[in-house]
Amino acid sequence: MLYDIGLTITHEYASPVSAGRHALRLMPANIPGEQRLISGRLDIRPAPDERQESRDFFGNDVVDIAYRSSHAEIVFKVEARVERLASAPGLDLSPPLAGLAQEIASVRSLAPAAPHHFLGASARVPLDADITAYGREALRPGMTVAEAVAAIGKALHRDMTFDAEATTVDTPTREAFDRRHGVCQDFSHVMITALRGIGIPAGYVSGYLRTIPPKGKQRLEGSDAMHAWVRAWSGADSGWIEYDPTNAMLAGNDHIAIARGRDYSDVAPVKGVLRTAGGQTADHAVDVIPLTKAGTAA
Repeated sequence: MLYDIGLTITHEYASPVSAGRHALRLMPANIPGEQRLISGRLDIRPAPDERQESRDFFGNDVVDIAYRSSHAEIVFKVEARVERLASAPGLDLSPPLAGLAQEIASVRSLAPAAPHHFLGASARVPLDADITAYGREALRPGMTVAEAVAAIGKALHRDMTFDAEATTVDTPTREAFDRRHGVCQDFSHVMITALRGIGIPAGYVSGYLRTIPPKGKQRLEGSDAMHAWVRAWSGADSGWIEYDPTNAMLAGNDHIAIARGRDYSDVAPVKGVLRTAGGQTADHAVDVIPLTKAGTAA
């Protein structure tokens, strides 16, 4: 599936910023066999005094920028064309949950995708006995790892309410779980906590999600979304699978990945430090437009 993706993020500051540094993870990723970035451009206004591209430990593309001159706002604009290559789910080759620990132990690697990095607590995902117990309640005896992942994701979708006003980007995972309200970041962090608690390596995916308007309604420009979902290691034969607990579904053609890490702190779209006083506001608009092979909107 081909998509044209547009993103505009605007940060406005109550007082001019005299200096700042930011790490940006905004461009759709190139993932062999899953997703191909055909073209992409990141425009930043005002133009930064420094700009450097790099790749982090987990293989995500990062643009590092710095300002030494005063500015009252920053606008980040992404334009990209992506081919999503997600395939239909195949046979469940994952082992029984009881056998996963042995398969993890057999992995003799600390490469970025090794499951060992995704088992313990991380910056935004502390291990939590109550969330682990919640995850266990969703399981049935004899489940495979893939079945356990789907069961916990469906339980969260049933029990948590999507509420854009309930949390902020800094809300602790346990607080969102106790409220049973939150956004995709919260759904994903709670699910990762539950999966790690029962011994399934799990991580965080940031990306874009194409939204489909109600039947008979026009798609509103800018109404698509930046999104987050979960990836879980399901054994040597199955490898990593991705699940979206906010929508109770496996990640598919409408999920366009930007970056993968242990939690939000590894893949935040815009992360940095400023020299300023007062508050700031941020606004973003996303368009994920499906195309035919000829390149026209579907």
